[in-house]
Amino acid sequence: MKIFVLLSRFPYPLEKGDKLRAYNQIREISKKHEIMLCALNEGNINPSAIEQLSPFCISVNVIQLSKIRRLWSFIKALFNGIPFQVAYFYQCKAKHKIHSLIKEHQPDVIFCQLLRVTKYVEEIPIPKILDFQDVFSKGIQRRISTTSFLFKLFFKEEYRRLLKYEQYVFDLFDYKTIISDPDRQLIPHPKKDEIVVIPNGVDTDYYHPIEREKKYDLIFSGNMGYPPNVNSAEFLVKKILPLVHQKMPKVNLIIAGAKPSASVLALRSEYVTVTGWVEDMRECYAAARIFIAPMQIGTGLQNKLIEAMSMQLPCITSALANSALGSIHGKEILVGNSAEEYAEFIILLLKDPAKASEISLNGLNFALRNFNWETHTTKLIALLESAGNKS
Repeated sequence: MKIFVLLSRFPYPLEKGDKLRAYNQIREISKKHEIMLCALNEGNINPSAIEQLSPFCISVNVIQLSKIRRLWSFIKALFNGIPFQVAYFYQCKAKHKIHSLIKEHQPDVIFCQLLRVTKYVEEIPIPKILDFQDVFSKGIQRRISTTSFLFKLFFKEEYRRLLKYEQYVFDLFDYKTIISDPDRQLIPHPKKDEIVVIPNGVDTDYYHPIEREKKYDLIFSGNMGYPPNVNSAEFLVKKILPLVHQKMPKVNLIIAGAKPSASVLALRSEYVTVTGWVEDMRECYAAARIFIAPMQIGTGLQNKLIEAMSMQLPCITSALANSALGSIHGKEILVGNSAEEYAEFIILLLKDPAKASEISLNGLNFALRNFNWETHTTKLIALLESAGNKS
């Protein structure tokens, strides 16, 4: 079966959650079916990145988006009512190219990741599957309270548009998928229970326990230009760490991940290291005693938590992040609700190695049981095959 995969970003390197999900799903799907990859892009792509996808695809197509046309699409969105982030990724020239590729390859199914690319294929009469991944409208809504007055107005308008658009695209696709049940329940459509939950996985051959000298007490990781991660890093350094230092003054933290914003870079201090891009994140995980992800905003499953668990790190997170993860507080993870609770859990794990070992081992077993790319992608392959049979 031929599957046309349409992405809003080229799925390599794996520094963003949508790239990680797309890359691993493509890798698994390619074991049974032919994949024609089409990814939008702005800027240059390293040829080595394309080489990472070539073994899994019969064709790899990159469509460069013009910065000027992106600005024009954004301006037009002020008047046409579509979500700004859909407009940002939409250009007529790209649409013509996508339609040309579909006509050339004659796929049995079109698989779209994220709302951002749905406008390109809305009128194409080929069976289609949409991976919502997570709920953009809820993610935007959660950011409204954390930003300035002018951005509040913008986010409120984008939230309104996304709510409407998520309902609109629902009926354009034969099947829909999403990363977790809590996210599914947030989709604003009466038939949301039809959405198939397909969690992420973790490459346990890659992320596995490694013995290293412990240079850091705490680690937080992720794309550090992504607003929910920026918000979490600031909360961790400004609110949680000072409470920890009242009782354990020398506790240190490493913030590891690509594209740190200016506000994240400003968090550097004697006790806070900000790395920027890391070639091998395993080395950072292995050099730390505790992984902490105090997520306050955002949606979806936090891949960073699964990776840390797979490396047998005791993890601390928020109820928001754990709602998608589904681990048991006190057994496989510790879930905080305030800066005081996070500080209390950090001190507990640092002072009680037996408790830290218990949480880390249970967390490792939880990740091994529940997050396997091959197992989860089997459900996606079944949907693709069902859709293909309709063509």
